[in-house]
Amino acid sequence: MSNDQLLETLMQNYYPPEYKKLQFHCVHCGVYSEQSWQNFYCWNKFHGGYSIHDPLEFCVCEHCKKWSYWYDGRLVVPSVALVPAAHVDMPSECVEDYNEARSIVDLSSRAASALLRLALQKLMIALGESGNNINEDIGNLIEKGLPVEVSQALDSCRIADNNAVHPGEIEINDTQDAAYNLFNIINFIIEDRISRPMQIQSLFAELPESVKKAAEKRDGLDM
Repeated sequence: MSNDQLLETLMQNYYPPEYKKLQFHCVHCGVYSEQSWQNFYCWNKFHGGYSIHDPLEFCVCEHCKKWSYWYDGRLVVPSVALVPAAHVDMPSECVEDYNEARSIVDLSSRAASALLRLALQKLMIALGESGNNINEDIGNLIEKGLPVEVSQALDSCRIADNNAVHPGEIEINDTQDAAYNLFNIINFIIEDRISRPMQIQSLFAELPESVKKAAEKRDGLDM
């Protein structure tokens, strides 16, 4: 799998807010939900009635009921980049850095990348790694089953760099594409290392006791 294919995989389940679309991932709650579009009406004193204020519209998420405001077809409030919200299973210690990066990436992709690297470092610690050297931490996760393409994608963002001067230090790529890709990579790591194992455990817990005992006996014989 190439880096481009991996990044396409990371993005395939995210549908960013788009003007007049009836379903997308809400910019507030991050849930893929139906969206209701409405016009603003202004009192027209010359005609003695209300008229549509054409350039300004609002969109209501049917899941969280929060509004987003659009002017001339562009999202203006909230002023966050159209990148994925933090994964629902993201460790709490990472969320603040991730969300701050999301709020400024269109103003400074370099600053956003620095915040995302900090979130990634905290994520490594939450996953049981040292957090001191992202290269080594990612290598350990690959040995535990993380796709090796994740490491290559991080290299392309200059986040995990074998040529770093000191362990844990990086040369941050200040392009917007690199920062946007990093949002997706972090969420993918969480999905692969946290969410999927939790889902598997939940499915196993719901099995009949006889089936679970048979599986445990089988696994014990295989060892």
